Amino acid sequence: MARYRGSVCRLCRRETQKLYLKGDRCYSDKCAVERRAFPPGQHGQGRRGKASDYGLQLREKQKVKRMYGLAEKQFKLTYVKAARIKGVTGQNLLMLLELRLDNVAYRLGFASSRIQARHWVRHGHITINGKRVDIPSARLKVGDVVAVREKSREIAQIKASLEAVARRTVPSWLELDNANFSGSVKALPNREELTLPMQEQLIVELYSK
Repeated sequence: MARYRGSVCRLCRRETQKLYLKGDRCYSDKCAVERRAFPPGQHGQGRRGKASDYGLQLREKQKVKRMYGLAEKQFKLTYVKAARIKGVTGQNLLMLLELRLDNVAYRLGFASSRIQARHWVRHGHITINGKRVDIPSARLKVGDVVAVREKSREIAQIKASLEAVARRTVPSWLELDNANFSGSVKALPNREELTLPMQEQLIVELYSK
């Protein structure tokens, strides 16, 4: 699978908003969006014309895709699955993205970013219901318990991330047991708790063409 190996701060600047891809750096004055609040590239500070409807839809899709760290094919397959579920397609899409193992590990505070959470999952540091799982896209269900393996609980970065979880807060659909390095899915994700500005309807319009 193709992987983006460039500067992730460049992705935030392209969307002209924080996507929180660098963990603690995003909360500091070193954040690239804070220091250079304009798109990257030679013409980043130049005047730009009004974006077309297609341009707005494309930018929204790119933003959400980059936020959750998915490749184009992965994101499209997730959309197709969301469209098959009963309910509002856009909200179903965000729900499926939120229920990914790497995202839940990040939301619970086991990692400072989704990129780092994916790294922990890939290297076998995270379990679901006591079983080690190394697939970041594994989708969780209500009642599932996600935890850091006992042998991995002394990793300094995991401990530091859990100590800093108060800065992000844990969403109400998850329950964190800080002392035991574990958490559980209490309910399906609530759209109102996704505080970053996302217009999922634009993504639906883009894929519906």
